[in-house]
Amino acid sequence: MKRFVLLLCLLPGLVQASPSAAPSPAAGIAQMVVGLGVILVVLYGALHMLRRLQQGGNAATSNLKVISATSVGPRERVVLVAAGNRVMVLGVAPGRVNMLHLLDEGEVPLPTAPAAPPMQDFALRLKQFMERGRK
Repeated sequence: MKRFVLLLCLLPGLVQASPSAAPSPAAGIAQMVVGLGVILVVLYGALHMLRRLQQGGNAATSNLKVISATSVGPRERVVLVAAGNRVMVLGVAPGRVNMLHLLDEGEVPLPTAPAAPPMQDFALRLKQFMERGRK
């Protein structure tokens, strides 16, 4: 990290033209490209850190898994959480989490086949409409 900060401090001096010479367009473009590169590196680093923070410390080794969740009010949700071979049905509200029911893994109903996503339905209808217009 210290090397990165040192490199950032030295970059303007590396790209800047000598004081006696008139600034050239190439030096301006080089400075702009280096600045853009530094910004992209900083943004990539920030994104990488945010992803690591969102995962939490033990996300990969966690025994808990959210199976599904649905909203039952403006700020209330019902969540299915798998813990080992048990599934908990939790009621989640601001400041509270209540266990509503405890199921075995085999008791959880399997999800039905999902309907066609809206975008595929839209694409199909648009294609049909376009074909009708050509006929």
